[in-house]
Amino acid sequence: MNKIVQPAMLDLGTRQPQDAREAAFRAVRLPSDHPQVKAGRLGVLIMNLGTPEATSYWPMRAYLKEFLSDKRVIETPRWLWWPILNLIILQTRPKKKGRDYDLIWNKDANEGPLKTITRSQAEQAQAYLKDVAGDRVVVDWAMRYGKPAVKPALENLLSQGCDRILLVPMYPQYSAATSATACDKAFEALMGMRWQPSVRVAPPYHDDPVYIDALADSMRKSLAALDFEPEVILASFHGVPRKYLLQGDPYHCHCAKTSRLLRETLGWPEERWKLTFQSRFGPDEWLQPYTDETVESLAKGGVKSMAIVAPGFSADCLETLEELDGENREIFEHNGGEKFAYLPCLNDSEEGMRVINHVVARELQGWL
Repeated sequence: MNKIVQPAMLDLGTRQPQDAREAAFRAVRLPSDHPQVKAGRLGVLIMNLGTPEATSYWPMRAYLKEFLSDKRVIETPRWLWWPILNLIILQTRPKKKGRDYDLIWNKDANEGPLKTITRSQAEQAQAYLKDVAGDRVVVDWAMRYGKPAVKPALENLLSQGCDRILLVPMYPQYSAATSATACDKAFEALMGMRWQPSVRVAPPYHDDPVYIDALADSMRKSLAALDFEPEVILASFHGVPRKYLLQGDPYHCHCAKTSRLLRETLGWPEERWKLTFQSRFGPDEWLQPYTDETVESLAKGGVKSMAIVAPGFSADCLETLEELDGENREIFEHNGGEKFAYLPCLNDSEEGMRVINHVVARELQGWL
């Protein structure tokens, strides 16, 4: 005699009749001697870039090696790149970057701020979805580089009966070096699974009105808390080599549209708003104008007050807290600037969660 395993996603005593019929239809029918099968729930996997496990040499080296070995990030031919990476960069860069990370490290939790914030984002998204759908949806989080890794997170969702999973790369603007490589890692894990879940990928949301409005609301709050009005605002995005744009990557266009929509929503004068790109690495030309050179030029040109916002980062991290609020503040003040403000990312704030919950709920339509 066969037994029927009810899907884990529904509590038949609390759902509407049509949900009960769906549950009965989707019930997994198994022989009586078959191992237990968990199925019927929905999974959401929030994915961000990553962070080292510690700021000392070897954890930093391991993190940088994984990151800089990714062919999506560094497209230089391996025969040329491997000697540079292993014989030069990984010998010196871990110590320097470790000192940088130490400046922003969450000492209480002994982890990078990106990990702290991403965990909170996932926990708040889980609470939101529990209110909306009870126990039907399970939220987990992972990092493309470092821990928690993507494969164990997917396995965790599967173990809880999630046979349909939404991947959410936390990058508003698409780039092969960010969104695509996060998905690559998930697909790599799926390739080794006998019973793959059905998978969706949340698209970039660079021009989503909810995202733009959340950025504007967050910036208004931050600007209102300052004791000065910036003469200029820089919208700084992480850079990529210019050749990626020429090869068809839409990242530059996405950044430009986000910047324009945000400026228009705020009603900020075009002459007092600049789009720039930061964090360039290596000798190649990257997307311009460069943030650090622009900051220096503004200060030398007589601008006494400015603010920087980083709309491309869903959570504050090394590139915002140390590079923008640290290095670029020093550049501005060293060259004659007087008042400088870094405006925080959306993070796990009310505005930030408004965006994440909106994207997740929209992309679960038809499943939920």
